[in-house]
This record gives sequence, structure tokens and C-alpha cells, in this order.
Amino acid sequence: MTLIKRSNSLFPSVPSFFDDFFTRDVFDWSNANNAYGSSLPAVNIKEDDNSFEIEVAAPGLDKDDFKLSLENDVLTISSEKESSSETDENEYKRREFRYSSFKRSFSLPENKVNGDKVKAKYSDGVLHITLPKKEEAKPKPVRTIKIG
Repeated sequence: MTLIKRSNSLFPSVPSFFDDFFTRDVFDWSNANNAYGSSLPAVNIKEDDNSFEIEVAAPGLDKDDFKLSLENDVLTISSEKESSSETDENEYKRREFRYSSFKRSFSLPENKVNGDKVKAKYSDGVLHITLPKKEEAKPKPVRTIKIG
């Protein structure tokens, strides 16, 4: 299947600011996250025979800024960070506040993850989460059966 983007523009090769401005839904909250300088972090999910690996790209945060929870086969990753800066120049005082937060939830395959052995580490701007599979969820090797 090939996805095709449809354009109603008279000049399809010329992008238009107004195309996005007038076609975007004002009440679409999925776009609102990007409008104020914050966005959901990019996520990579990998699966191998023994575990699921999740990588969350979140530069500029500390490991203490994250909160992870696993409940009823739903993994929730959230972060909240507040920072402020203040400068004094002559008779003027400038104070800036910055708040950023996100929350993502992932439904895991039922009864496949060993929740007691989940590990997480944060290094170089990437949160690495390892979700080991339960023994019964791991693929079994091929067994040859002798015919008698």
C-alpha cells in the first residue's frame, strides 16, 4: 500500500503557510503539544527473543526527571521539569520560567513481560528501558521427534 498526500493547491510544488493554517483543526490537542515549544519525545521499540527494548530520546533531562510505572500490562513513561533563570542588568530585572512535561503509555502484550525485572537507565540523552519476557513467552527451540 502506498500513502499519497493530497493537495488542493493550484501550485502543488509551492508550500503554503495558509494551507496548514486554515486546514488545521483548532481543537486538535495532538497538535497543541508542538505549538508551545514542547513535543513528545521520539521512541524506538525493539523486540528480540528475550526482551522488549524501548529507547526514549529526551535530551536535557536528568534521570530524576522521569517516572516509570507498569500496571496491568501498560507501561507509562512521564517526565516533568521546571527551570527558571533570572538576570539583572542596570535597573531591569528579567525572570524566565520554563515548564516541560510529557506522558506516554504503551500497551504491552498480555502476560509476556516479567514486571519484576524491568530495568531502566538514562545516558547521553536517551532513556533505555529493558522489559524482559517471561520464560513461557520466549520462543522454544525446534524439537525433533523420533518416529518409532
